[in-house]
Amino acid sequence: MNFFSSGIPLVRNLPLLLLCLLLQACTQTQKGLSETARLAFLGEDDIQLTNDQVANLPYASMYLRLDGGQQIFVVLGFKEDGQLKWITRDKAMIVTQHGRLVKTQGLADNLTEVTNLDQDPLRDPLRMNEGASWQRTIGWTEKGQLRAGTAVSHFTRQKDEVLHLAGKPVACRVWQEDVELKESGKSWRNTFWIDTTSGTVRKAVQMLGADYFPVETTILKPAKS
Repeated sequence: MNFFSSGIPLVRNLPLLLLCLLLQACTQTQKGLSETARLAFLGEDDIQLTNDQVANLPYASMYLRLDGGQQIFVVLGFKEDGQLKWITRDKAMIVTQHGRLVKTQGLADNLTEVTNLDQDPLRDPLRMNEGASWQRTIGWTEKGQLRAGTAVSHFTRQKDEVLHLAGKPVACRVWQEDVELKESGKSWRNTFWIDTTSGTVRKAVQMLGADYFPVETTILKPAKS
């Protein structure tokens, strides 16, 4: 069931719930939660939340940067069939699976399809080997025009890094994914920061299409499994 086409949301009417929180700011904790909700949906872009604001919001959350633009804050709308569906304040949707961008809706251009996800090495990133490869078909729009092709990836491990997310250090393995589109020869690079404890992709920089429209995600509070 699609969040945008259904009259009954799968989990909850998130914007309405957050609006209710705004009206209930009585205790100090509620005030912090209310302010976080306001920032998530009503504040300006390029936002930075405090550690307490991230901790008090009872939803998985992340920072999102689209096509080199300003950083915004988004929360998890719902989880369905192993995919996480993140909702922006203007009701666009970013869909990820195992940290990989697999679909978008409501952007100027959108990722429409990624196939063969069962073979994506990000399904089990802590066991990924140097030189791991993956092939799939991708579909996207580029300046409004439909595009599609067969993408082939090869993974190379980079130097480990420690990210500081919501006030906590997170040790990460860094994997670089070099991708080439068979039909045109276009090539590009995605990068993933993978939590060494949980295997969760905590940060990623990946292209929406073939060497087109970078999407950067930074998970502040991971979704519960």
